[in-house]
Amino acid sequence: MAFDDLPLPERLLIARRGTAYFAQRLALLPDDALAQPISLTGWTRSHLIAHVGYNAAALCRLLEWAATGVETPMYASPGRRAEEIAAGATLSPAALRNLFAHTNARLDRAWRTLPDPAWSAEVRTAQGRLVPASETAWMRTREVWIHAVDLGNGGRFGDFPPVVLDSLLTDIAGVWRRKDLGAGLVLAVDGREPLVVRDDTSTDTTVSGPLAAVVRWATGRGAVGARIEGPRTTPPPWL
Repeated sequence: MAFDDLPLPERLLIARRGTAYFAQRLALLPDDALAQPISLTGWTRSHLIAHVGYNAAALCRLLEWAATGVETPMYASPGRRAEEIAAGATLSPAALRNLFAHTNARLDRAWRTLPDPAWSAEVRTAQGRLVPASETAWMRTREVWIHAVDLGNGGRFGDFPPVVLDSLLTDIAGVWRRKDLGAGLVLAVDGREPLVVRDDTSTDTTVSGPLAAVVRWATGRGAVGARIEGPRTTPPPWL
């Protein structure tokens, strides 16, 4: 079953579980570890925590748009978004932890109080897609689960709910197709029919393994547990 096939309360529950998972990983990090670099190029853990916090605030703006009908973009511009994260990364560890907790509480309150008709109102993502406000559940879900792994202190794709892994794989392959990427690439989850990213090209690289390992590779987090046959070692960009 895909994430979008679940009833909305279940989708929101999975997003909240992901937030709790991220919070758990963050709580295990000492303050002096937040300034350390992570696998995301040019970022420290402080950048990542600021990003996750400001993402919650940006989703609140979309929910405000849905509730009022007044267009409220997630970010003023890509440049302003990057500046916000860079500034946030300079905050003290205590302030960063508070930013995450405070913005998440705001998002949770916005979800709880959004009028029922507003869930179907269309809003625009940072990538320019028009989506119903209910899409914010998936946007936050992928944000907190994946970035919990990016904290680099024991988070695992194998801890994700299966529906999140399945939906990530579908989402990523769909983005590659829309952007005309992934030529020759096949994703082969153990025990399943291989997923051919582009039917119009011959296969040059097959990435196979357990679902969590294939999804991890596809998100650009490395080939831990995955087997790669062919010349491609890194996936096409996704987001």
